[in-house]
Amino acid sequence: MSNFRYVLKLIWVFLVKFRIILLLGILAGFGFFFMASRLGPAFLGKSNEMIGVVGRFGLDSLPANILGLVSEGLTRVEPDGTLKPGLASSWETNDKGKTWIFHLDQNKSWQDGKKIVSPDLHFSFSDVTVEKPDVKTIVFKVQSPFAPFPTVVSKPLFKKGLLGNGAYKVNKITVSTGNVEKIVMTDKDKNRKTFYFYPTEDRAKLALKLGQISSLFEIFNPEPFNRWQTVKVLATTDFGKYSAVFFNTQKGQLTANKSLRQALAYAINKEVFGQTRALGPISPDSWAYNPQVKPYSYAPLKAKELIESLSKEEKEKLTLKLSTVPLLVNVAEKIARDWGAVGVKTSVQASSGVPEVFDAFLAIFDIPKDPDQYALWHSNQNITNITNYANPRIDKLLEDGRTQIEQTARQKIYLDFQRFLLEDAPVVFLYHPTLYTVFRN
Repeated sequence: MSNFRYVLKLIWVFLVKFRIILLLGILAGFGFFFMASRLGPAFLGKSNEMIGVVGRFGLDSLPANILGLVSEGLTRVEPDGTLKPGLASSWETNDKGKTWIFHLDQNKSWQDGKKIVSPDLHFSFSDVTVEKPDVKTIVFKVQSPFAPFPTVVSKPLFKKGLLGNGAYKVNKITVSTGNVEKIVMTDKDKNRKTFYFYPTEDRAKLALKLGQISSLFEIFNPEPFNRWQTVKVLATTDFGKYSAVFFNTQKGQLTANKSLRQALAYAINKEVFGQTRALGPISPDSWAYNPQVKPYSYAPLKAKELIESLSKEEKEKLTLKLSTVPLLVNVAEKIARDWGAVGVKTSVQASSGVPEVFDAFLAIFDIPKDPDQYALWHSNQNITNITNYANPRIDKLLEDGRTQIEQTARQKIYLDFQRFLLEDAPVVFLYHPTLYTVFRN
C-alpha cells in the first residue's frame, strides 16, 4: 500500500512540474486533429471518387470523356467541331483528301516515360492503308476523298497495357461478357477515380442510394435526388444530342407522304417538354449549324389543314404506331395525344432499340462531331438510314460535303443540307436533352 502511495505521489509531482508542457501538448494534439479533419483532403489525403455511369460499353466504345482522362487521339475536337492538335502536332492532305499525313508531337510521352512514336500506334480502319515512313509520321490513304478523316482519328489511342498520355493512368479494368463493369484510374498524386457502369438508370440510382458510388454521371431523370437535401444535382443541356421522331418514309408507308409528315411536325407542342428546342440535325455549337430552317413551331390548325389535303383513302388510314425506348415513353404519350388532337390516332409501343418495321420512332440521338451525316440520310445506307429516306438532292449534298476539304465550302453545303432536310421532314426535331449529374454532399 505504501508503495502505491509513493507512486501516486511521484505522478502528482511530475504533473505539477510539467503541467505547462503537458497542457501545450494536449492543445497541440487537438489542433492537429482539427486541422487534419478539416484540411486533410487538401493537404494530407487523396481523393477517391466513385462515379456511376449508365450504359453498356465495350473496351472499344467507352465514353470519350472517360477515355480522354487517360489519353488523346491524333487530333482533338473542340465543342464547335473545329480541330486542334493532339498526339499529332500537325497534319495535311496534298491530294484533296485521299492521303492524310500526320506528324507526331515530339514533346509527348507515354505514361511510362517513353516518347510516343509511330510504331506504338495501331489502327484498324477498313478500306484505309496505313503507312509509317518514320517514327514521327503516319500516312493514311483512303479510297476516295474524305474530309472528316481528321475527326475520325480524334479517338484516344493507347499503348499496350492501356497506357496513355493523359493525367490519369488505368490501374484496373473489369470486363464481364464483353461489357466493361469497372475502371479504376489514378493520377500522379494518387488521386483515384473509379467508374462503375450500370445497364439502366434505375440500377445506377440504387447504387447511389446504397452509398456504393459518390456521384452519378449524366442521367436523364433526376428523380428522386432533386428532392434530397444530402445531394447536389447539376443540370446541363447536352447540345451533342437531340430527341427526335423519325418517320418511315419507305414507299407504301403512310408516313411516306410529305404533307402528313409536316402535319405531324406542326401538331407536336415542343414547349411542353420543358427543354431547349432542337431545330436540326447539327449541333448549335457547330461551325456548320444553320438556325435558318423551318422550325415547325406548334400550329395545330396548320396541321389540320395539311391533313385535310390528303386523299380520302389516306385519311381513312390515319392510324400510327409510335415506337420508342422505355426512357421516352412519357414523351411519346404526349406526342400521341397531340397527334390524336388533329385526327391521327396513335398508339405507343416501347422497344429496346430501333424496330425492324415502324411508322414513327422516338429516340435520343448522338450528333456526330463532324457535320457529315452520310450514314444516317444517304439513300444507299441500308442499315443506318433507319427512315429509308431517299432524296437525290440530299444525296448529292452529303456526297459533296464529305469530299470538299475547304471548311467554308463545306459550311455552305451543310447549310443547304439542313434547310432541305427540314423542308422534307423525314424527322421531327424536338429538343436537346437536359442531363443531370448527382453528387453526394
